[in-house]
Amino acid sequence: MRGRGHRAGRVARKRRQKQESVVAAVSLCHQLQYVRLMKFLHQRGFTSTLLQPALFTDTGRGLQALRSIKPGQLLISLPESCLLTTSTVLDSYLGPYIKCWKPRLSPLLALCVFLVCERHRGEASDWFPYIDVLPTAYTCPAYFTDDIVAVLPAGLQRQALEQREAVREIHSSNQNFFRSLQPVLSRPVDEVLTYEALRWAWCSVNTRTVFMSHPSNNFLSGQDDYALAPFLDLLNHRPDVQVKASFNDLTRCYEIRSVFGTLRYQQAFINYDSHDNQRLMLEYGFVASCNPNSVVYVETDLLGDVLRGDRSLDQKIKFLRENNFLHNLTVSGDGPSWRLMTALRLMSLPQTL
Repeated sequence: MRGRGHRAGRVARKRRQKQESVVAAVSLCHQLQYVRLMKFLHQRGFTSTLLQPALFTDTGRGLQALRSIKPGQLLISLPESCLLTTSTVLDSYLGPYIKCWKPRLSPLLALCVFLVCERHRGEASDWFPYIDVLPTAYTCPAYFTDDIVAVLPAGLQRQALEQREAVREIHSSNQNFFRSLQPVLSRPVDEVLTYEALRWAWCSVNTRTVFMSHPSNNFLSGQDDYALAPFLDLLNHRPDVQVKASFNDLTRCYEIRSVFGTLRYQQAFINYDSHDNQRLMLEYGFVASCNPNSVVYVETDLLGDVLRGDRSLDQKIKFLRENNFLHNLTVSGDGPSWRLMTALRLMSLPQTL
């Protein structure tokens, strides 16, 4: 009897330890925002019995598994009617304005303008339940203050400034189009399509869309592969997770299938791709702890400092630049990258007279 008691105690302790290993989470299902979101999606044919919105202590918002998910099991199947794409925009009240505008708008700008206008409409918008759960601000470089940019590594600082400038350029160069939308706005266009509003929309699209190719049309310019996916976009990234994600032409749903599965009550993750932390910060506004793809970027100026005194240094750097060998020079846990080693080997060649 004593032996059985000790065994039962060990089993109970292991069970408690397993439960405690699951990161604490608070369900968001009963909050009004998420009740409205789920009602909105249910009306469009989506149901979810595997996952629920939850607030996690380590990542913030995410999706929690309500029961164990087996390897290869379908995590989410989101109907096409739930996706917000450029087709949504072109079929809306903005469609006639976009279709007749020259030069043609980019798909990215069309989605941004639609988000801003729908946010402006508030609860009158059909997409309000989705827009209401989007972040009100982002941690992408477009939101960085000068003080934050100043402490970034040189390469990342340059790219952060380029991102900020790109968003400002989109806003300033499309003022005439924005003014053409005054008939569908209840307030002056300068109060609705502000730089801050466009920045919010740009980051919403840039950080939250899934890849989905669309047929080309005569109204927008450039490649169109954006789709905003309500509920699905609550899935957070983890570098060591593998999923299969794509739009299923047979079911007309965007589907995500787990490769390894997820334990009950744990957070379900997806993988945004094999990005290092600098790329994650630029594109999504966060970094991943214990990221196996982490690298250190080596600046060209540092290479020049190491080999200063080489009379042919400028000629070597010019050759490397012209042949695109001065981008993404990195060092990882496995050592220097092939591109960095190639650059170093060439720069270490004997001096020419």
